[in-house]
Amino acid sequence: MRIYSRKGGETVEEQWIREIQRKGSRTAADHLIRAHYDEIYRFVYRQTGHKEDAMDLTQSIFLAMLRALPAYRAERGTFRTWLFRIAANKVIDARRRTRLMPLPMEKLEVPSEEDFTACVQDRVLLEQIEAYVSGLEAVFRLRLYAEQSFPEIAAALGEPEAAVKSRYYRLLRQLREEFDPNG
Repeated sequence: MRIYSRKGGETVEEQWIREIQRKGSRTAADHLIRAHYDEIYRFVYRQTGHKEDAMDLTQSIFLAMLRALPAYRAERGTFRTWLFRIAANKVIDARRRTRLMPLPMEKLEVPSEEDFTACVQDRVLLEQIEAYVSGLEAVFRLRLYAEQSFPEIAAALGEPEAAVKSRYYRLLRQLREEFDPNG
């Protein structure tokens, strides 16, 4: 069943949300979670790099979504946008609580010494950038990891699109200044 097909003027997704809000329907909750699980899991996995961490965090995101669902209002933005805001905040919180462990050396695929050096340097750079960004910007996470558009991010954060773009490009400029060896 497609979640965006219309039935009686309302999407199936909207029906599920209404059933959860009004009746606490477990069946509707299961449908809603299944409809968004893969996308949220990929968003989290891109940031953690670890299957188990991503699975745990994804579960936590959906539990938070179900707890917060009574306060969800469709007129403020799409459900997907609202869900990604919860996900981005949960990832930021998780990064603040614990630093994820790097992959053990034996799990790295190393075809040559030069490639290994580049791989390690890239990993170190990515970890430095993550540490720098982790508490800063949901805008950056939603753009980079969820691949959301600026209008979607603006809706998720309840801010004007111009302000979101400005924050995103200002952060990119700061990252270049901080991490670009040629800059």
